[in-house]
Amino acid sequence: MSPAQPEGIAWPKDGHLDTDLAEVTSARPLSLYVHVPFCSLRCGYCDFNTYTRGFGPGAEPGSYAQTVRAEAALARRVLEKAGWQGREARTVFIGGGTPTLLDAAELAQILRDLEDLIGIAEDAEITIEANPDSTNRHTLALLAAAGVTRVSFGMQSAVPSVLRTLERTHDPKRVPEVVRAAKEEGLEVSVDLIYGTPGESLDDWTRSLEAAIAMEPGHVSSYALVLEEGTKMGAMLARGELEAPDPDDEAAKYEMADRLLGEAGYRWYEISNFARPYDDEATVASSALRRASQHNLAYWRDHDWWGFGPGAHSHIGRYRWWNLKHPKAHAARLLQGHSPAAAGEILDEESRRLEKVMLAVRIAEGIEKKDVPQPAALARLLSEGLIDENALLRGRVVLTLAGRLLADRVTRALMGF
Repeated sequence: MSPAQPEGIAWPKDGHLDTDLAEVTSARPLSLYVHVPFCSLRCGYCDFNTYTRGFGPGAEPGSYAQTVRAEAALARRVLEKAGWQGREARTVFIGGGTPTLLDAAELAQILRDLEDLIGIAEDAEITIEANPDSTNRHTLALLAAAGVTRVSFGMQSAVPSVLRTLERTHDPKRVPEVVRAAKEEGLEVSVDLIYGTPGESLDDWTRSLEAAIAMEPGHVSSYALVLEEGTKMGAMLARGELEAPDPDDEAAKYEMADRLLGEAGYRWYEISNFARPYDDEATVASSALRRASQHNLAYWRDHDWWGFGPGAHSHIGRYRWWNLKHPKAHAARLLQGHSPAAAGEILDEESRRLEKVMLAVRIAEGIEKKDVPQPAALARLLSEGLIDENALLRGRVVLTLAGRLLADRVTRALMGF
């Protein structure tokens, strides 16, 4: 993990948001994200803001809930002053790190505090990420009782040798057990997979996909491995101890995922995310997917969200800001009654427009043709088979399978870059 943070403008100590720039009169839904930065082991590929030890009161498991409560209290003050009264969160996502390193009682307290201070809609989607190693039926039952509706398990692979390369410690046989337990507790289930690990064959990847499908989760995430600078595996790549992921190999594995998941009834709704089933099989809009992650879609649909915890990012209206990354520094700011923001930015209208294109093009509902900054690019993208002809006739720009594999190129063309 790189210690660097994005550059930006200084943020007010009280976290103040101007009413107009916060766009409080908009109808955009609100989502909440809670980052739990603790892990028992830092995986070699991980570029997230995580730590394998605590740093004192408020910055360690066992007392972290009090820090989240302090930030939620700050968020309430800021939002109320901006004129946001009465807008409840439609989705909540507790991620990490390994949230299940916290006691279920502490996680339940975090949810109660968010409900008390900000408000959570009665039918909200509430998701928690979980490591199969640190999850059991008792924990899942407590989380369900606390209001969690959905759990996302970090499966990554069903092949022990691939898990060892990724430095994942769980036994792949453990995953079906916790998935079954979660379902029996009434929770929706997602499993996360990673493809492109050095040494992973196409047969290995097929085995992982088939194992995931056999568990019948409602949702599957399928991410290509990226070896970032600052990670252990990134350093190994730089020293020549690992081969870089092969783009052609990763493309073949993505196509395999799309085919096998499609045959099992899953449909893509975001490039790396698949869900099932459609409410109406004749409808291809991602809004028809009952088991798509609504929190995931909140990001791609340009909704508002507030991120709690070290390094978390927030997005309210034209405001974007990000927190201090170190748990101790983050907690100390809140103890002083100040915002933990490290810096931020205020987007102008052109930046907002381009941002919406970059986000919307990644999802199955796509973007309206009239909102494309460079409409002259559409004919070329259509001739290259990168956007869907039928969708374009309906006035929307939607990626084909080939377009998903070249999404960055399509985005640049649509934006005129």
